[in-house]
Amino acid sequence: MADAIETVVRRGHPLPFPLPRLWLMTDERQGDALWHAIEALPRGSGIVFRHYSLSDPERRAMARRIRKIANRRHLAFVVAGSRQLARAAKADGWHSRTPLKAPAKMIRTVAVHNAREMVAASKTGADAVFLSPAFPTASHPGEPALGALRFGALAQQAAAPVIALGGMNAARAKALRRFGIYGWAGIGALTPKG
Repeated sequence: MADAIETVVRRGHPLPFPLPRLWLMTDERQGDALWHAIEALPRGSGIVFRHYSLSDPERRAMARRIRKIANRRHLAFVVAGSRQLARAAKADGWHSRTPLKAPAKMIRTVAVHNAREMVAASKTGADAVFLSPAFPTASHPGEPALGALRFGALAQQAAAPVIALGGMNAARAKALRRFGIYGWAGIGALTPKG
């Protein structure tokens, strides 16, 4: 796994620090608590900006606001979905499920849910894979989760660092270390309540 991290650094991506081990996924349900969650992240963490339901102008404005905070706090900023928005927001990376490569000088993170997607992520040279859902999650109620054993079997097939996602928290991340995960991502576990 250390070789994979070194590969990310050698490619010349814009991160002035190692690939983050902790990632906050943004979600419309966070409301204003999102801003507190971003401010609470440790230096060197990452943010995957989603907020898909916003209009294009609202999404661009929010991306610019998060980019400024990420710069100030030394956080990696990755835009999900739109490569154009990733470029316009001067993001550090681009996140999606598609087999396309990231724009130049950006890290590429890929959402992976099964073996087929894991193979595709490897073929496109993903810098990290967000493997989910590890456990049942509030963001996708009723959807089946991988569970620890299926998650572990998929994680061991990865050619890039694995970020565990889906019902994650620090304790669950610790339990999944036996499968060689590099880090974890969350929404609720990293967002202050109330």
